[in-house]
Amino acid sequence: MRYRLTFIAGVALGYVLGTRAGRERYEQLKKSARQFAQNPAVRNTCETAAQSGREFAGKAYHAVGEKVGDKVPASVTDRVRSLRGRGASGADDWGTTNT
Repeated sequence: MRYRLTFIAGVALGYVLGTRAGRERYEQLKKSARQFAQNPAVRNTCETAAQSGREFAGKAYHAVGEKVGDKVPASVTDRVRSLRGRGASGADDWGTTNT
């Protein structure tokens, strides 16, 4: 699914950059993209995907932590802890929340 969305975004970007239809068509495409991004179904799907990703990352973090244990150098351990603490604010860089 990720590759399909990337392909569609690439086609849309290529069309916008390569078209000779002018500013009017560009504004029309921009308006359509904004409406799509503000659609509640799209926003809910994005938030659900982000939440699932966070849950999966948390599970992977614990699984790797249990297997690796004390074999990781202290400098790496400190860096991972500082990164983990940074993400506990409740909202990510994309504006989604942990709801």
